[in-house]
Amino acid sequence: MAGGKAPRKGKDGASRRFQGIEFQKSKGQHILKNPMVVQSIVQKAGVKSTDTVLEIGPGTGNLTMKLLEAGKRVVAVELDPRMVQELSRRVQGTPLENKLQIIQGDILKVELPYFDICVANIPYQISSPIVFKLLSHRPIFRAAIIMFQKEFALRLLARPGDNLYCRLSANSQLLARIHHLLKVGRNNFRPPPKVDSSVVRIEPRHPLPPINLQEWDGLLRLCFSRKNKTLGAIFRQKNVLNLLHENMLTFQALQAAGGAGGGSGAGEGRVTDVFMKDDDWEEGEVAGDGEEEDGVEAMEEEEEGAGGGGGRGKGGKGKGGPLPEFKEKVLDVLKAEGYEDKRSSKLSEDDFVHLLAIFNRAGIHFG
Repeated sequence: MAGGKAPRKGKDGASRRFQGIEFQKSKGQHILKNPMVVQSIVQKAGVKSTDTVLEIGPGTGNLTMKLLEAGKRVVAVELDPRMVQELSRRVQGTPLENKLQIIQGDILKVELPYFDICVANIPYQISSPIVFKLLSHRPIFRAAIIMFQKEFALRLLARPGDNLYCRLSANSQLLARIHHLLKVGRNNFRPPPKVDSSVVRIEPRHPLPPINLQEWDGLLRLCFSRKNKTLGAIFRQKNVLNLLHENMLTFQALQAAGGAGGGSGAGEGRVTDVFMKDDDWEEGEVAGDGEEEDGVEAMEEEEEGAGGGGGRGKGGKGKGGPLPEFKEKVLDVLKAEGYEDKRSSKLSEDDFVHLLAIFNRAGIHFG
């Protein structure tokens, strides 16, 4: 989001007019002050003269003004009423005034209008929700060119085997093609943030892969609970087997009742419903992998105490949880396709799509 304290002394009215506005770092308000960087972003975005451009968090409008010159129209979504007022003043009485529509509201709550391309310097603390809200938007837009915290951008771009490869990487690359465009140092902002930034281009995939997103999400949550453990070790966990066994019984009951039973149609489950249903994607988790470990640690603790009367799954055999033959069934799926000794940190989104398909064919479901 644009923002930041204006210089005490400015060489032109554009600098002086921002004086008196108190910008809030906690809300991600950092002005992109370097005009060369602003111009580079607009050029690399490839904005066409016929484009309707969506801008998120325009702030005082440094990027907005260039987008208005390049495109047919700009729709700017801004939460802060002070910024709305400043941006309105900046275009008032100019030929650009009729090309700008300002929507005052929370980007995560407002209904977005049609747009061809999104170009934005966003509040870093809501990076993930914004990404998945954009990728859920219909009709499909051409591309989103967004400034992110550098490490978040690296996670979006990370490939299997990279240290930063995680569930965010696999989810985003399932839904879009992602390319790095530009590094931006922290000193290009006023006030400077604590981290460097990167500009990334996100191009939505169309059509989406023919998978059930609810099931995809369930599979990846398990696999990335400990991304460096083998899949065989993860799927031997008692809690994992209990969960999958209950899912199988539920699926069978729905089928018997004539329900859809968690089909695998293309894109089943809205992106926002699946990937924004909890706060796993908060930016505060970018610095470490704690979120990706807690789940299986709990599973391991329960397995160690398995003799204590817990873990009775539906249709299970007393304290032992699911029937031994169900465990064999799950592990046989992994062994048959060579996944038992593989690690999530090394698997691509195509590998996960294949893994989900073979589990589903065996009657094992994750959503």
